[in-house]
Amino acid sequence: MLDATTIKGRIVSAALKLAADRPWASISLMEIADTAGLTLAEIRARFDGKPAILRGFVRAIDAALLAQARKPAADSSARDALFEVVMARFDLLMPYKAALRSIMKDAEPDLAMLGAALSSQQWMLSAAGIDSSGPRGSVRTLGLASVYASVFRTWLDDDDPGMARTMAALDRQLRSGERSIQAVEGACDTVSSIGKRLGELFAGSPLGRKPEKRSPAADFNPSAGDSG
Repeated sequence: MLDATTIKGRIVSAALKLAADRPWASISLMEIADTAGLTLAEIRARFDGKPAILRGFVRAIDAALLAQARKPAADSSARDALFEVVMARFDLLMPYKAALRSIMKDAEPDLAMLGAALSSQQWMLSAAGIDSSGPRGSVRTLGLASVYASVFRTWLDDDDPGMARTMAALDRQLRSGERSIQAVEGACDTVSSIGKRLGELFAGSPLGRKPEKRSPAADFNPSAGDSG
C-alpha cells in the first residue's frame, strides 16, 4: 500500500526497510536517503525528520484502509463493524511488523504523532459507520485509541498467521470499552440535561429576564409638577 512510484512512498518504504533489520534509533536520515536513492534535500522537501516519516506511514495506512472500506451491513452491530475495521488495519500492517517492533522500542515521544494516531481512530470509527463528531465523538475516539493501543501491543507479539490472540484481545477490549464509553456518554447526557434545565430555570427567573427598555418619555409625569 506504500506507493513506491512517489518520492514520499520511496522515503517511507526505505525507512521501514531499514527498521526491519536494525534498531530505529540507529538509522540516520542519510541512510534513508541512500536506500531510497534520493538526496537529503529531497527528503527535507517532504519530511522534516524521522518522526514525520512515521506520520507519513500512518497516513498511508489510513488511506489504504479507507480505500477498501465499505458501508457496514445493516444487521451488523457497531462493535462487530469496528472489529472488522481494526482487523483490516492489522492486515495492512502485517508486512511491516518487524519494522514496527523496532520502531516501538526506540521511537521518541512525539505529540504530532499522537495527533496523527487520534486522527486514525476517528477515521476508523467513520469506516465502521460510527459518528466521531462532537463531544460524544471525542469520547469514542479516545476510547478506541485506548483499545487500539492495547491490542496493538498484543498484535506485535502475535506470530500466529491467523492472529488468534489479536482477535481475542480485540473482542475483549471492545466489549470492555463499549461498556466504559456508554457509561461516560450517559454521564455526559446527564450533565448536558442538567445544564439545559438550569438554563431554562435561569431564563425564567427575574435575574434571567432582561429589563424592559423604556423611553425617556415614559418617566415623565405631567401631573407630578413642582409642588413649591
